[in-house]
Amino acid sequence: MKIVSVALAALLLPYDASAFAPPSAPQMNRDLVGLGAKSSKPQSKRKIALKTLGKVAGAVSTVAFAATGAPPAAFAARKVAEVVEVAEVVNTAIETKQLIGAGVGILAAAAAFKSFGGESSAEQKQDFLEATPYYDQSTVPTNTYKPKTPYAAKVVSTKRIVGPKATGETCHIVMDHKGEFPYWEGQSWGVVPPGTVEKNGKQKPHAVRLYSIASTRYGDDMTGKTGSLCVRRATYWDPETKADDPAKKGICSNFLCDTKTGDTVNLTGPVGKVMLLPEEDPTKNYIMVATGTGIAPYRGFIRRLFTEDTPAAKAYKGQAWLFLGVANSDALLYDDEFQAAKAKYPDNFRLDYALSREQSNKSGGKMYIQDKVEEYADEVFTKLENGAVIYFCGLKGMMPGIDDMLKKVADKKGLDYAVWSKALKKNKQWHVEVY
Repeated sequence: MKIVSVALAALLLPYDASAFAPPSAPQMNRDLVGLGAKSSKPQSKRKIALKTLGKVAGAVSTVAFAATGAPPAAFAARKVAEVVEVAEVVNTAIETKQLIGAGVGILAAAAAFKSFGGESSAEQKQDFLEATPYYDQSTVPTNTYKPKTPYAAKVVSTKRIVGPKATGETCHIVMDHKGEFPYWEGQSWGVVPPGTVEKNGKQKPHAVRLYSIASTRYGDDMTGKTGSLCVRRATYWDPETKADDPAKKGICSNFLCDTKTGDTVNLTGPVGKVMLLPEEDPTKNYIMVATGTGIAPYRGFIRRLFTEDTPAAKAYKGQAWLFLGVANSDALLYDDEFQAAKAKYPDNFRLDYALSREQSNKSGGKMYIQDKVEEYADEVFTKLENGAVIYFCGLKGMMPGIDDMLKKVADKKGLDYAVWSKALKKNKQWHVEVY
C-alpha cells in the first residue's frame, strides 16, 4: 500500500516534482532530524511514516485554524513546508491505531479547512461575485478609488510573457487587492506611478495611466482577491546613438514591468462600461479585435466564458471570435490559454492571428489586423447584421482599415455604410477602446 503525505501544501506553497520523490534512507533521516526527531539513527519506513503522518496531522490542523485568520498562519505554512519534504512511501501494510489516528486527524483538519473556505479555486465555483441575475449591469462598480485616495495593491508576481524574438517586452502583472477593489471584465484600472513631475514650477504627482484589466473579476487565482494587467514596456530608440534613451522611456509601463513581489502599486478606478459583455442573451455572438496589449479585456472575456465555472459560462451558447494582431509568433499573448479554450469549445470559440512579420496579406504586403479581418469580411458583416457585438481594443491605427473593409461590403450589398454603422452603435453592437 502506498501512502503519500502532501498535507494541502499544493494550496499554500510553491513546489516542484522532486519534493514528492521517495528520499533515500539517509535523506529521510536528515529530514526527520530537521522536523525535531530525537534520534539520528536510521529508522524503518514504518516508523518514519508514522512520525511523518503525525507531523502532517498537526500541520494541517494548524492550517485549518489559520484559515479563519487566527495567529498560527505563518507557523502552519512553515510546518507544512517541513512536512512536504518528508513525503514518504510505505510499501508494507500498516494497520496500527497510531496510523489510523493520524489519518483521521488529517481528514478532519482538511474538512475543517474546507469548511472555512479553504478549498482550492479549482474546486470552488466562480459565482460568489455575481450580480442577481448575473447579467444585471446596474451594480457595476465605478470609481471606487480616486487619484487623491488610491488603493495600495501589492504585487503578487511580474512575469515576461513574450519570447526572445518579440518586438519589445510585455509583462503580466498580478496584484493583490484583498477583495477590496471589485471590478468587472472589460473595465480598466488607473495606475499612479511613483514620483513627481514639474508643472508650472511645482512638483506634482504623475497623472493616472489607464490599463485594461487582463483578468476576470475573480482574478487569475479565482479567489476574487487579485487582478492582472498586461503591460508592454515603452522605450524610445534613439537613431543617432543607436540605443534606448532612458530619458524618454514610459514612466508608468517601466515602473510596472520592473515591479517585484511585495511592491506597492497605487490604483484608481475601476473605470469604463464601454467594453462590458452583454450577457443577458446567452446566444449572442462576440467578435473581438485586438492589437498587442489590447488583448487584455478579451482575456477576461474568454476566461469568464470558457475557463471559469461561472453562470455566464454555463449559459453561453453563442460564438466568441478573437482576432489578435502582433509582430511575430514570439509576441503572441496568452496563446496557451486561447488554444485550450479552442480545443475544449471548438464550436463556441474561434481564433485568428495576424502576424505582420511572418504573414502576407492578399496584396503581398505585411499582414496587419485589418487585413486578417478582411479575409472574413462577408462573414463578419453578416454576423453584425444578425446582432453580433464587435469590440476593438489596441492601437487606433487599425480603425481606418476596419471601416474601409466594412464599407466595401456594405457597398456591395447596396447599403449606406454611414447609416448602417450608426445603427450598430445605437444598438450597442460597436465598442471601441483604442489609443
